[in-house]
Amino acid sequence: MEELGPFRVNSDGKTLYRNEYAWNNVANVLFLETPAGVGFSYSNTSSDYSNPGDNNTAEDSYTFLVNWFERFPQYKNRDFFITGESYAGHYVPQLAYTILSKNTSKTIINLKGIAIGNAWIDDNLCTKGMFDFFWTHALNSDETNAAINKYCDFATGQLSTSCDQYQTQGVREYGQIDLYNVYAPLCKSSAPPPPTAGVIREYDPCSDKYVNSYLNLAEVQAALHAKHTNWSTCSDLTWTDSPSTVLPTIQQLIASGIRVWIYSGDTDGRVPVTSSRYSINALNLPVETAWYPWYADGEVGGYVLGYKGVIFTTVRGAGHLVPTYQPQRALIMISSFLEGKLPPSS
Repeated sequence: MEELGPFRVNSDGKTLYRNEYAWNNVANVLFLETPAGVGFSYSNTSSDYSNPGDNNTAEDSYTFLVNWFERFPQYKNRDFFITGESYAGHYVPQLAYTILSKNTSKTIINLKGIAIGNAWIDDNLCTKGMFDFFWTHALNSDETNAAINKYCDFATGQLSTSCDQYQTQGVREYGQIDLYNVYAPLCKSSAPPPPTAGVIREYDPCSDKYVNSYLNLAEVQAALHAKHTNWSTCSDLTWTDSPSTVLPTIQQLIASGIRVWIYSGDTDGRVPVTSSRYSINALNLPVETAWYPWYADGEVGGYVLGYKGVIFTTVRGAGHLVPTYQPQRALIMISSFLEGKLPPSS
């Protein structure tokens, strides 16, 4: 409701308006809340809450999809794509691999490709990319950056006490900003709410408050057939398994021949574009399409670099949640992905 969905919430927290750049303009979209306990999702099996992790998430998501296609068989033969952002840099490749490994003549999901945005792929490379982004975007001092590169061994993941100390200092140095878009304004409770516009003109830093209010309305939960709950953006779950890297899984997906795109909003400080580039570079893939700017509405929408097996694209002016900050550019980018062609060069 803040990104790619068909509706957004007005500032009154009670009414909706259409998102003209919703991704369901170009595809049928399923939004899956997983693992159990996230959003409105829940389980009647208590152990599901005590043992959440990457493996269970992939298995549960696969089980859901198999049952969903049985319930709605008219979609069985459609081209199927999986997208996600942030920690879905784990979820999406793992689910894709699970589908490919379990596809049989009896149960086939017609998986064509994956796209992951500002994706957490490799612990060491993503952490290095984060602190290098801080320095190159004037969020950290020279001294702190030099100390981090001196005391943190990102090649092996050995983080010393000094490394931890300087990383903490680096976080303290960038101050009170929105790390998920380092140039975005903060939501200030003292500021008057913006007028109800009903159209997406620019990013509203208070939009998460509107969504929280809306999804906690009793009539909304009833209309969604959701179990009555105190809905919140995040749920506290104790994670039990998380590999330090999903690069081997991505390599297996590349070998399978499915479409693999990695996209990155270039103003995100949490999983920044530098993290994406370091992760892709670790795959050592040959370049097939040289770096070029792609365009949206007469302006540069981002940049593209095509590797053998992976397309890397940036979205200019977008933060961690790409469709939140640049909805039109995000729609053009994802449309290109679905069509199997590169974003427009003019």
